[in-house]
Amino acid sequence: MNRLLIISLLLCCALRLSAQTKPAIIPLPAKMEERKGTFIIDKNVYVSYPTAALKGLAGFAQSALKETTGIAPGLRIGMWTQKGAKTISLIIDPKVTAAEGYTLEVTTNKISIKARTENGLFYGIQTLVQLVPVKGDKKLSCVYIEDEPRFSWRGMLFDSCRHIFSVDFIKKFIDQLAKHKLNKLHWHLTEDQGWRIEIKKYPRLQEVAAYRNGTQIGPDRKKDVDSIRYGGYYTQEQIKEVVAYATSRYVEVIPEIEMPGHSVAAITAYPYLACGDVSFENGKPFEVRKVWGVSKDLYCAGNDSVFTFLQDVLNEVMPLFPSQYIHIGGDEAPHDAWHKCPKCQDRMKKEGLKDEAALQSWFIQRMEKFINSKGKKIIGWEEIMQGGLADNATVHSWLGVQSGLKAAKSGHDAIMSPYSHMYFDGYQADPKIEPMAIGYWVPLDSAYAFEPVHPALTETEAKHILGAQANLWTEFIGTEDYFQYMVFPRISALSEVDWTPKSLKNFADFKTRLNTQYQRYDKQGIKFRIPVPESVTAAGTDAQVKLTLNDPTKAGVIRYSLDGSDVTATSAVYKQPLDVKEGATVRYALFYNDRKSSTDYFPKPAKKKK
Repeated sequence: MNRLLIISLLLCCALRLSAQTKPAIIPLPAKMEERKGTFIIDKNVYVSYPTAALKGLAGFAQSALKETTGIAPGLRIGMWTQKGAKTISLIIDPKVTAAEGYTLEVTTNKISIKARTENGLFYGIQTLVQLVPVKGDKKLSCVYIEDEPRFSWRGMLFDSCRHIFSVDFIKKFIDQLAKHKLNKLHWHLTEDQGWRIEIKKYPRLQEVAAYRNGTQIGPDRKKDVDSIRYGGYYTQEQIKEVVAYATSRYVEVIPEIEMPGHSVAAITAYPYLACGDVSFENGKPFEVRKVWGVSKDLYCAGNDSVFTFLQDVLNEVMPLFPSQYIHIGGDEAPHDAWHKCPKCQDRMKKEGLKDEAALQSWFIQRMEKFINSKGKKIIGWEEIMQGGLADNATVHSWLGVQSGLKAAKSGHDAIMSPYSHMYFDGYQADPKIEPMAIGYWVPLDSAYAFEPVHPALTETEAKHILGAQANLWTEFIGTEDYFQYMVFPRISALSEVDWTPKSLKNFADFKTRLNTQYQRYDKQGIKFRIPVPESVTAAGTDAQVKLTLNDPTKAGVIRYSLDGSDVTATSAVYKQPLDVKEGATVRYALFYNDRKSSTDYFPKPAKKKK
């Protein structure tokens, strides 16, 4: 009996150890084999690299491991060995076929990362760091991984126009893109509510267009504004700093310079760019827009000086960004002003254009020719398809997936960003329990469920789908903490949409791995959204139900109240199912270290009839 008891205890411990050390990698690799044994990070570990060209990557591996383990491995160039030493070898291997792919092998005394490119080695390092247990010892499970991304475009949009964020915060965000193996930062820099990039030839863009004399407060439908002057811009030197930092993290920065709409800030600085001397919307002098939404004031398509202005702007913008792409917006441009503008109507007659939609297409194509002449390509939101699509344009599909589908079928590249799944400024749960957001609902499971390749596409057509991109518009996001709340953990879902093979995606497994990811976020100081406890009810007796609450993170404490009062750090701790009598209101929240989730409640209040 004693022997059986000991065996049972050992088996139990082994199972617990296995559960604790099972790799929780996000995004999930294409292939992973778990093997016996562990590799221990200690003072005897060194990072070796074959040539001086890889010293920067070796240094990144060193700093990433120090951040994770507290130990900075030494660096050694060439095939270096020493008795008792353990090596982490970075190896350029042409046999690894995918440009961003890698192999990672962990044995008890050696780790090797092989890739055809530096990008691949970089992503291998990111995976290696995730093998380090978040808590406890520094033992890495022995594994063999073969991995590569599903899509070449794996991105997020950063909107600096509605609210501006510091260069340091943008760098931290770039770090997180890299940790999630995302490689595109779409930087939104011009808008109705503010112009955020220095253009030396046009100083009023900095003096006037970069600032507004108030900002919308409260929900979108009310349009209430404060009277606080708000704004700022990034100097060209700051832009270079961000781009250089992103390049060091293998992230490509794509600037967006809006046209022909979303241009009120620029028009306020230089009114001759508009169709009239005053605002088409209200007949008043132009001013940098204070409220969110779409303006009817836009660049005048019949005025040649508009194209001179835009070309001058782009001549300063393009040298700052090595990217092959310039995003020109093209969305939400009402044509009312063009319909009334004599210059625009003359342009339509001269060019033989049948309507204002065709005029917008002509506008976009004219700018595309200029941008192409500088060795760049354009990306535009799906509205650039109105009136005919420019020859070499990439379509950014956001109202749904149909425009991306149509573009791919016509031989054009497309990026998929439907707001139903990829707009991270949307609510993550019931708006009644969430901070104010823009309106629609994009919970974690919806983001994870998105499939960029429509089944109606042939294999050849599907190659035009470059990947998926999540967008974070910042109308209602004015602080760094709230920015992180809206991005994390949905960025983890995005990373698997873009990286992991479709056949391996599994939301239940993802949520299990996300428990470890929450701990990583916490350790990194990320103010992620703490999920609300999950509730399950079962019929009870005497007009009551039994309410069971579950902690999605498996690492927090659930607290509750039975009288409808708010849940605080001193509220009762949930330990077992609650018997809830008819008429009672239970409120509950998850406490994760020093922060808590939004407070949910049971029963849910009935929806009011309209």
